[in-house]
Amino acid sequence: MGGQAKDGKGSHGANQSSVSEFILLGFSSQPQMQKLLFAIFLTMYLMTLLGNSLIIILIRTDSRLHTPMYFFLANLSFLDISYSTTIVPQMLIHLLSQRKTISFAGCTTQMYVFLSLGITECVLYAVMAYDRYAAICHPLRYTLIMSKPLCLKMAAGSWACGFFFAMMHTGFTMQLPYCGPNEINHFFCEVPAILELACADTRVNELVDFVVGVIVLMIPLSFIVISYAFVLAAIWSIRSAEGKSKAFSTCTSHITVVTLFYGAAMFIYMRPASSYEPERDKKFSLFYNVVTALLNPFIYSLRNNDVKGALVKLVFKQ
Repeated sequence: MGGQAKDGKGSHGANQSSVSEFILLGFSSQPQMQKLLFAIFLTMYLMTLLGNSLIIILIRTDSRLHTPMYFFLANLSFLDISYSTTIVPQMLIHLLSQRKTISFAGCTTQMYVFLSLGITECVLYAVMAYDRYAAICHPLRYTLIMSKPLCLKMAAGSWACGFFFAMMHTGFTMQLPYCGPNEINHFFCEVPAILELACADTRVNELVDFVVGVIVLMIPLSFIVISYAFVLAAIWSIRSAEGKSKAFSTCTSHITVVTLFYGAAMFIYMRPASSYEPERDKKFSLFYNVVTALLNPFIYSLRNNDVKGALVKLVFKQ
């Protein structure tokens, strides 16, 4: 989660007026594509809302889905809806508008909410990996291990981590002086793009961002890898091919989603600030902000007989 040293700007800021608003350039480098991009992103956003809302409704209404795994999946779907809503509606407005501004307070709020939800999702993926570990490695004790109070605490802990680290991350970023220019070469207020505009030396921010990145990305990812190492070992020891297939199918959806989300997020946040390239980075941000939220319901439902059964039951309910 990187900043960079702004040579010669460390002594500035105090004698210059701070900007009161930013201009989000978004996809303005492709003006002839604005209406087409609007149609594509609007369709993706509506499908994200529909898919994730449907997952939440199915889990809430079908008693067969009242298990820890689906409780965490409902949390993930809610996160994806919130995640997309933090960014996409404003992006859609800016695609059709000549005025693409966002106030300093609005930018700060968007950054905080986005980071809160993103960090919560990072931790939640680790919680979901532990749930699969408990289900496959300790099936007889699963209901005792993943009790309802523990599930609630784990979900609440994920959200608490998101709110705490986002507050620290946003605070360190937005306390820097921003005295101009005020054009953000991005479609929302993402940290690396904002730090490019700071009128100060951002090396301390770069260090803080790296530490936060290790905590909220690398530690959960390490936990996920360890959990699935035990899971795969347990699956390998299952004698029947049917048993192996059933156990593995419950994990592949989660592994797919984790790979998509963490891959793009780590590319954006776990690298030197000197490698920042706006046009390329916007595509990666779009992927882990919008595309993964769209794909999650399909990934979890297409390979999941319980979810497909609940959908059939809901559609043909008398």
